[in-house]
Amino acid sequence: MTATMEPRPVPDATSPDGRLILELDSVHTYYGHIHALQGISLKVHEGEIVTLIGANGAGKTTTLKTINGLLHPRQGKVVFEGRDISHTPAHRLVHEGIGQAPEGRRIFSRLTVMENLQMGGFTRSAAEVAEDAERVFELFPRLRERARQAGGTLSGGEQQMLAIGRALMCRPRVLLLDEPSLGLSPLLVQQIFAIIKQINGQGMTILLVEQNALQALTIANRGYVLQTGRVALEGEASMLQQNEMVRKAYLGEI
Repeated sequence: MTATMEPRPVPDATSPDGRLILELDSVHTYYGHIHALQGISLKVHEGEIVTLIGANGAGKTTTLKTINGLLHPRQGKVVFEGRDISHTPAHRLVHEGIGQAPEGRRIFSRLTVMENLQMGGFTRSAAEVAEDAERVFELFPRLRERARQAGGTLSGGEQQMLAIGRALMCRPRVLLLDEPSLGLSPLLVQQIFAIIKQINGQGMTILLVEQNALQALTIANRGYVLQTGRVALEGEASMLQQNEMVRKAYLGEI
């Protein structure tokens, strides 16, 4: 049986007529006096995979933190499903429909796999948590085998599966993925990206931050290239793969 996380019709995400679900409009975000995001603007339509690529320190993770409420912009706004969420607390945004698998996974290492999933479903009823945990286990059969095992004893790939599964437990409208391939072997990277594509194929809108630019652009609909807190380039993923600057800076070509 194929796992399904609340499937819904997927519009033509690349079409201008596709429903806009998430937008950043000239967002400026600071860490104290450090001006981390300097006027970031981006759009995500329902059903898309949109990727953010760029070097370390370009502002990719800061962009996700600004969306999920861990940081709040000093200027500009974040709009989710037509509502300004720029200053909405992070815990409220989970209820609103924004889920995230953070950089470094950050699972609860002393809790079991099942308990981690239950923590991810804190916004839902016990019956819904049981139902959604079963969907996660269908998507990640390895986690079913490890259901009673402490999260900290899992392999890196299994922990990444758990981090994604935990984020899916709240049935988000948009899933934020921060460096899902970090520290994984090439084989596991392929598996994780295949699962991301599968989740998207079931109707999940995904905003993906990824150092592995080639893998990200291969599965994404569109992408944004960030440089020192600004959008340096944006466009269809296939177009970015052919761009000379992107190929030299992020795809390893000389």
